[in-house]
Amino acid sequence: MSELAREAGITERTLRFYRERGLIPPPRREGRIAWYDDHHLARLRTISALLERGHTLSGIADLTSAFESGRDAGEALGLVEPTEETPVRLTPEALADHFADQVTPENLAAALDLGYLAVSGEEIVHISRRLLDVSASLVREGVPLAAVLAAGREVRDHADALAALFTDLLRTHASPQDTERLRPLAKAVVDAELSLALDRRLSGEREG
Repeated sequence: MSELAREAGITERTLRFYRERGLIPPPRREGRIAWYDDHHLARLRTISALLERGHTLSGIADLTSAFESGRDAGEALGLVEPTEETPVRLTPEALADHFADQVTPENLAAALDLGYLAVSGEEIVHISRRLLDVSASLVREGVPLAAVLAAGREVRDHADALAALFTDLLRTHASPQDTERLRPLAKAVVDAELSLALDRRLSGEREG
């Protein structure tokens, strides 16, 4: 227990309190010895990230209970469930495989705040397989995860603006039942415009 508390940056008293509140699972016992592992450490770091995000311990306990009873991750965190993106369930070890030593409390807090991550029992849910793969690829190319998350926040703002433009356009010129059917057209326009914008940027850098 003392080793786990030290690794998590909390006191043993706090750790005992978390156990009593059911925020971490009980240790594996061998006789009088209680063994804690990386799952417990990852859970404690996630609790720290949620606290930094502004959640209360009562709220975290409710969240944990909701996940363990099978409620939806997006529902429990107040996120909008994606209609096309595929969520990914990860163990703390699998998340570390993607991002290595960059899985810090600060980065976890940022990812939770963006809605990229949610906590589900002893697992972590990433809201999008595509975003997970792209983020991990950028980190492997040497881009710090903190920078990837900061860029993600800016992309989110621009994407929201583009979605608002498209939905307003359809509400003005098409029937409500056509909105979902015409959704791929909006994605095609954004993809084409982004491709052209990258061409202009990269061409300008080469000429410079």
